[in-house]
Amino acid sequence: MDANIAARFLDAALDRGDGPRTALLTTDGPITYAELTERANRLAGVLRALGVRQGDRVLLALSDGLDFVAAWFGAQRAGAVTAEVYTFLPAKDLAYFIGYTDATVVIVDPLTIDRVREAGTGGRRVLVADAGGRDLRDNEFDLDVLAEAATPEAETAPVGLDDEVLWKFTTGSTGRPKACVHTARSPLFSNLAYAQGVLALDRDDVVLPVPKLFFGYARDLAALFPFGAGGAGVVFPERTTPERVFDLIAEHRPTILVNVPTMMSAMVAHPSDQDLSCLRLCTSAGEALPRELHRKWMDRFGVEVVDGMGSSEAYHIFLSNRPGTPRPGTIGVPVPGYTARVVDPDGAEVPDGTVGALEVTGDSVALRYEGDPDKTALTFPAPGTVRTADLVTRGPDGAFTYRGRADDLLKVSGVWVAPAEIEHCLIGHPAVVECAVAGHDTDGLTRLWAYVVGDGVEGEELREYVRARLSPHKTPEKVVFLAELPRTANGKLDRRALP
Repeated sequence: MDANIAARFLDAALDRGDGPRTALLTTDGPITYAELTERANRLAGVLRALGVRQGDRVLLALSDGLDFVAAWFGAQRAGAVTAEVYTFLPAKDLAYFIGYTDATVVIVDPLTIDRVREAGTGGRRVLVADAGGRDLRDNEFDLDVLAEAATPEAETAPVGLDDEVLWKFTTGSTGRPKACVHTARSPLFSNLAYAQGVLALDRDDVVLPVPKLFFGYARDLAALFPFGAGGAGVVFPERTTPERVFDLIAEHRPTILVNVPTMMSAMVAHPSDQDLSCLRLCTSAGEALPRELHRKWMDRFGVEVVDGMGSSEAYHIFLSNRPGTPRPGTIGVPVPGYTARVVDPDGAEVPDGTVGALEVTGDSVALRYEGDPDKTALTFPAPGTVRTADLVTRGPDGAFTYRGRADDLLKVSGVWVAPAEIEHCLIGHPAVVECAVAGHDTDGLTRLWAYVVGDGVEGEELREYVRARLSPHKTPEKVVFLAELPRTANGKLDRRALP
């Protein structure tokens, strides 16, 4: 069976008669399925003309918009392996990704071209979107000029379910990002299991992502999974802010908001009155959603939250709550087709209610970490299984609760403490918008410091707030107020960057 992603999601839409329907809502206007497919076909031809062959890597350093989506599908059409990077990375980080992927072609735009040039491409071909008459150097090519000359029909590379088609990068929160190598089976399985099996995406859905498309959680939900149902995604190039999100909701009236706890907190704290009645649900992933933040969101907006957990290693969401049956404070139960266990360091399953590492099995689990066999052996103990560093418990109803990361645990007064527990407590205070807890070494002892974004509250009040709700040794010794918390490109807390 041909598992080419472009054929499965774009050609299938045309076969259904959805060519005239809107696939993307962009800042330049709506794009139909027929228009997106033609653009992707032309870019597939361009990539082949630049020397891309089946199995070669194509690296996207593109702002969110039509060309990002069309280039991604065009590369898939050509049988290439796609990888994407955050457009605001500094040159030194872009240099890492260019070298690590050994991409045949790097696709850039006006936002990224200068930093990619500074990073150096090692003679690789660079395809420049929206070049606008810019003077191009050797091995740089104008995407629009080449696309205009390319045929609107493109040959579809034959792809099997077990052929490698895309790389998803880890967040890099504990070291250099690594690529999780996925086959065509991963997006096809995840679409059926999560997009259909949990969210029940349909042709009337319009999906607005808060994270940018380089983050697979957002790309798949806005520019892949909706196409399987005839729905549409909203794409925009600007950095995401609460104001921009509210403006896009007012403009496009989406039915699903793809969100992360950081933005949910910022939206709750935003002073303006906003009408979110168009939303049938809001997804949350990337980080665990604290129960108190969930409560604040519901009190403010009343839009159902479907909280879940996924990873680059398992492709997308594998644990999730279900629409209509929320379990605030939990990350839900296994998505259809997945199994999950809580295990001890030896891999033995532990009883319900006991903290252990989360182990997940399903058809979307990556093959390996590219170039890191030792880490691969530790993380993927068996084909189709990933053993994470996430600590969880399973309740008697089968729902899982996040308890922090094993590599984040701190030993305070001889007892292991999970920063996430204290953070989830602090976020319940009405003056706290965001918070993080980290350990500071003082005279050889670990002291807890809380970093808080919020106004109108003193540090001692927050210490008393925690002391009244948790064990005394979990009370932060110091509270530091910040304008914002440091974040990775994926929006996750960067603990290493805390002052």
